[in-house]
Amino acid sequence: MDLDLDGRVAIVTGASRGLGRAAAEALVAEGVSVFAVARSGAELEKLAATAPDRIAAEVVDMRDADALAALADRAVERFGRLDIVINNAGIAPAGRFIDQPQEQWDEVFAVNVRAPAVLSRAAGKHFLAQRSGKIINVASTSGINGKPTLVSYSSSKGAVLQFTKALAGEWGRFGIQVNAIAPGAFETDAQAAVLEDAEMLTRRLRKIPAGRMGRVEEFGPLVCYLASPASDFMTGSVVVIDGGEVSKL
Repeated sequence: MDLDLDGRVAIVTGASRGLGRAAAEALVAEGVSVFAVARSGAELEKLAATAPDRIAAEVVDMRDADALAALADRAVERFGRLDIVINNAGIAPAGRFIDQPQEQWDEVFAVNVRAPAVLSRAAGKHFLAQRSGKIINVASTSGINGKPTLVSYSSSKGAVLQFTKALAGEWGRFGIQVNAIAPGAFETDAQAAVLEDAEMLTRRLRKIPAGRMGRVEEFGPLVCYLASPASDFMTGSVVVIDGGEVSKL
């Protein structure tokens, strides 16, 4: 199936590793030029080296609203246009809510909620002018079913889901689609502690009907579909990719 993505331009945040890198690589494979953003300069350079003519890398702190607000214009300056935004970057500090410093709660919301909003608004100026655009917000199953010891993360991802639905309703008439992906457990650095502990991994997999975690290469194709014209009638949707964990009775 030809997704008709050749020549499009995307911004991907949190692109240096994990699901963000998988999204960036999948988009490049479909002919998209990617403006890759993350905190890790070394990892971004490795990504850019895989397709130097198609990937531009820039180190950005997701807490820096001014830097985020400038990203859309910088992507247009680099590649001539902007069609897709993948709001993937996020942080998930674990611990008891009663012990969490307010500063950490605020940081989680700055990275997980404010950053996607700032970048979406910046991109929206281009999307509204051209009457087309795709915004894909990477949320989490934790935003659907809140998780103990991840209260701030769960709350922030719940906010991302409502942001997705509300913005989809506001911008749908301008030819802009806004959707969210809610991943479950994937084999990424975020799950390293579980993957390295056999007993913990066994307990974790019991909760997943598929009996395994997701592989990063299973994430990219979904991103590409939502970024493509094939999904033009799909907006305000939350696509769960979790091996059945959320729907398990």
